[in-house]
Amino acid sequence: MSEAIEKTRSKPIFTKVVSNTPKRLRLRVAPPHRQAEEMQRLAKALKAHPNISNVRMNVDQGSITIHHDGSDGSLENVLGTLRDIGIIFADIAGGKSEAAAGVSNTVVDLNKRVKKATNGAIDLRMLFPLGLATLSIRQLLTRGLQLEFIPWYVLAWYAFDSFMKLNVNGTSQPRSTEE
Repeated sequence: MSEAIEKTRSKPIFTKVVSNTPKRLRLRVAPPHRQAEEMQRLAKALKAHPNISNVRMNVDQGSITIHHDGSDGSLENVLGTLRDIGIIFADIAGGKSEAAAGVSNTVVDLNKRVKKATNGAIDLRMLFPLGLATLSIRQLLTRGLQLEFIPWYVLAWYAFDSFMKLNVNGTSQPRSTEE
């Protein structure tokens, strides 16, 4: 096993723990390290670990799922092996700045609160386009077809466009089963 570790310890690889459940650990690899060869080297080194039963990866998403035996201390051994092969646990932002990641996290949190408050009936993906549509109608009614300021049709387009982008149907885009 130490031979596999030495081969993969070329440079630090930034990852984030996405989920940690009994017997299963899922990591997200930072975008610069999402090359098939590099992730396969990591998977090979992890498979050599005695506590790890299965390693699955999705190169496109940068996801590595590690199934371990769940015995006492096995998670700590797996995390130790990850550190030995050069994994550094950090809050990776996928190329976003810290400020962008902070704003994104705040909006996600607000969306969860709105969804919880409305028992799942409405979320920000519905409220934001609805708000823009309301503004476009107000603009049309108060200003008419004037083309000064922000025209009603621009707000109407933003309402439609944001609704379509925020409510993409999951069936139209194929998802990988390796995640």
